[in-house]
Amino acid sequence: MRDRAQALMIDLDGVLRRWDPAPMIAVEVGYGLKPAALLETAMSWDIYRPAMAGEITDAEWMRLVADRLPLDAGQAAAAVAEWQSYRGEVDPEVLAFVREVRAGGRKVAIATNATDRLRPDLDALGLTDEVDMVLSSWELKVHKPAPEFFQQACLQLRVLPKHVLFVDDDDRVIRGARSAGLSGYRWTGPEHVPYLRKALDLPA
Repeated sequence: MRDRAQALMIDLDGVLRRWDPAPMIAVEVGYGLKPAALLETAMSWDIYRPAMAGEITDAEWMRLVADRLPLDAGQAAAAVAEWQSYRGEVDPEVLAFVREVRAGGRKVAIATNATDRLRPDLDALGLTDEVDMVLSSWELKVHKPAPEFFQQACLQLRVLPKHVLFVDDDDRVIRGARSAGLSGYRWTGPEHVPYLRKALDLPA
């Protein structure tokens, strides 16, 4: 690394929060939809982007998802509500690392693409007080991997980009972070913790 990291920015979904596909697929199958139909619909770029960029609310986004399902209006709304009731779970190994980083005197921020449902989710998952700052695309009005997201995030965290280690599970996002001057590291699992500990100059 060019400069020793003084702060950690960490992605939420796919890193700190993990998702079990089983309960979501069960909802889809229960309503006669193909597995992953709801996820694929929700990720349609023309409705996903404005939801992540703070242009529409989470509720508006989900109404758009329901409108596109091959179900009658009542069933579609019920399917989306049931699908959304599962909010994922915290990865305990990643949470332990976050706590270790903070105990070592480094700032930790969640930096994520999200909707206005993010903060209630963090409260429900018990994560609100586990980090120093939450940096949400919905609040910043720009989403990863845009370099502007990272520029604004570093300003809010009050740490120069060159002193921030950013961890995410998406290659495109890592490239965006690096183009903004951060040190980006792609996450594939807890086996990366020893390296990240060294990057943050924490004791082994």
